[in-house]
Amino acid sequence: MLTLHLVRHAPTVPNEERRYPHAHEDAPLTPAGAALAARLPLPRAAPAFTSPSGRARQTAALAGFPAAQPTPALAEAAFGVMAGHTWAALEARYGEAPRAWIEALADPVSPHGPPGGETGQAFHARLHGWLNALPREGEVVAFTHAGPLLAALCLTVGLRSAAAPPGTVVTLHCAGEWWLSRLRPPD
Repeated sequence: MLTLHLVRHAPTVPNEERRYPHAHEDAPLTPAGAALAARLPLPRAAPAFTSPSGRARQTAALAGFPAAQPTPALAEAAFGVMAGHTWAALEARYGEAPRAWIEALADPVSPHGPPGGETGQAFHARLHGWLNALPREGEVVAFTHAGPLLAALCLTVGLRSAAAPPGTVVTLHCAGEWWLSRLRPPD
C-alpha cells in the first residue's frame, strides 16, 4: 500500500495578500510560515518531492526534507492573466469571466483555463502522470501548492473542492484504489 502525504507550502506574503502568484514568483515564507513548516508532522524517513518553487523547497527543508527532489509536475498552475491579482481585482476588471476561468482550470477534461495560462486538461495531465509514476508501496511526501493539491484530490478521490490553507497536510492511501484518510489544516 502507498501512503502519500501532500503538503501545501507554508504561508508567504502573496498568500496573506490573497493574490494569485506569477509563474516564476519565488516569495519566501513569512516568519510565521517558517515556524509552521518546522513543526509539520511528517514521516521523516519517507522519500520526498517538491515543487521547484522556492516557497515549496523552503517548506520541505524546514520540515526536515532538505534533499526533497524538485519535480516540475508539482508546480502551481499557470494562471495567465490572473497572476499577480486578487479575486476582487479580477472581478472588477473582468466581471464574471474569472469564475469561468478558475472552474475550467479545476476541471480535468476542460480545454479552457485563464487566458495565457494552463488549461484544466493540461494541468491535471501533469499531476496524473506524476501520481501514476509513484511507487505502489511505502510512504511519500510531496510539497506543493493549493492548485496541485486540489487537483490530486480530484484525480484520486473525486473531491472537487476543499479548504486547504498554507501548511495543510493531506494524507491519501492507495491499494488499487485511492482513499483520503486525513485533510489537516495547520494548527
